[in-house]
Amino acid sequence: MIKSKLNFLIFFFILFPQQKIFSQTIFSSEYKSQSDVNVYVVNYKSQADLLVFKVDYKSQAKGNDGLWYFVDYESQSDKNIFFVDYKSQADINIFFVKYKSQAGWKNKNKKHLLY
Repeated sequence: MIKSKLNFLIFFFILFPQQKIFSQTIFSSEYKSQSDVNVYVVNYKSQADLLVFKVDYKSQAKGNDGLWYFVDYESQSDKNIFFVDYKSQADINIFFVKYKSQAGWKNKNKKHLLY
């Protein structure tokens, strides 16, 4: 009996990996105290830690590679962010790119902040 339950659990986790951990659904908080990460939007690509592309569908926001889907409610998000006014207040500096292929980390030392 225990062996069959163990086999079922192993099968379940292989078939249905924990996608939420690697998803990038984002909620933009109104208050800094509610956020997981403080973000500053830089003016130039070269200043960014992360190049972000806003996707149109939640299913496209897979991985921790800068493909973000913004949700309307905090409970739907994987990460809550707050856009700060000054670069010195930010945990991560981002730049919004025009093309999906341009998204990704430039400073991989900060990648753990969005896991």
